[in-house]
Amino acid sequence: MPSALVVGYDPQAIPGVDGNALRAALEAELARFADHGIDAAMTLVEFNDAAEATLVTALTERPWDVVVIGGGIRKAAPQAAVAFNTTGGDSVEVAQRRL
Repeated sequence: MPSALVVGYDPQAIPGVDGNALRAALEAELARFADHGIDAAMTLVEFNDAAEATLVTALTERPWDVVVIGGGIRKAAPQAAVAFNTTGGDSVEVAQRRL
């Protein structure tokens, strides 16, 4: 069974957002993964010093087939493309492919 990890900001920690409603929508989306035969988990972080450790723990928990980056993170820079390097030594080339 394929696996997916969804990462994003914890809606309970975002000022001005109905955290309960957004959390319910996220849980419903997580259930949809199961409906499509995908074993999915979600990791939500707060804007604090624990975010990095929380993400590292989730990302290394198992070999995920796909990682979905939530809109709360993506919307911080809506004009920017998202690129992924293979090593620290190919970041320039990865960025150039998206520029």
